[in-house]
Amino acid sequence: MGLFSKTQTNKIKVDKGYQPSTVTFKQGKPAQIIFNRTTPSSCLERVHSDSLNFDQVLPLNEKVTVDIDTSQVGEFEFACGMDMFKGKVVVK
Repeated sequence: MGLFSKTQTNKIKVDKGYQPSTVTFKQGKPAQIIFNRTTPSSCLERVHSDSLNFDQVLPLNEKVTVDIDTSQVGEFEFACGMDMFKGKVVVK
């Protein structure tokens, strides 16, 4: 049924860091984060996570969707290109 295939979505504004800096998803359901960078800071023009296996360029004022693997419960960090700003994905 439609309920089981619905994708979980969280939006993160990228401006002086990640707002919000922590997002939560339910385990086993498709999930996405939509990043929207609104600052010209070159530090924040990239977001990556080794544990979630993504590395994405974030063009200024464009929404970028990243698929999140929710097969494992836990807390997974992501960070800007210089690892100065960090955020967290929580899967429960």
